[in-house]
Amino acid sequence: MSSESVGGILGAIVAAIVLAVAVVFGPIGQFGRAPKVEQPVAAPAPAAPAPRGPVIREVPNN
Repeated sequence: MSSESVGGILGAIVAAIVLAVAVVFGPIGQFGRAPKVEQPVAAPAPAAPAPRGPVIREVPNN
């Protein structure tokens, strides 16, 4: 075997490994998995309204 054929075989092996890793960890590998569903975060309870002072209304003089 010449060194060119050995290099070609080793290159093909490395390319196959890289392609397999890309399929497993890439977007193609995600199609077979169930999508991750995030639980909705419960909204915090609304804060109690701030206490208000007395309401002063203008009364017309008759």
